[in-house]
Amino acid sequence: MRNEIKEYEAVAEAAGKFVKSVAEGNSEYAKSLFTEDAVLFGMLDGILEHGSIDQFYRNVDSVGAGCNFKARIDVLAVEETVAVVRVLEEGWGDRIDFTDFLLMLKLNGEWKCVAKAYNQNSNTISK
Repeated sequence: MRNEIKEYEAVAEAAGKFVKSVAEGNSEYAKSLFTEDAVLFGMLDGILEHGSIDQFYRNVDSVGAGCNFKARIDVLAVEETVAVVRVLEEGWGDRIDFTDFLLMLKLNGEWKCVAKAYNQNSNTISK
């Protein structure tokens, strides 16, 4: 059953915490989005990052977004208690473009992210 538009808006609002953290270089907003046991997977400058979401928090807090950072949130799917969100990022740290996929679950009436997988655009990889 397709969810109502208000549920898509709620998912986008939750994902906005992710973008706000990156944009401000402050992981505190994202910490209210991700579950404690959330995981991440992706390649950063050709090196596999995987494991605890804590690595994402460290990256956000140590690098900051950059002056020209831009982001777009696309809610790809909402199916009652699960959602998939794509976040396009440009200019993270004034250098990197990412495509992030957030897997979210509705837990106790609130949308929470349980996993983040990402791609770093190949033209932004530092070798």
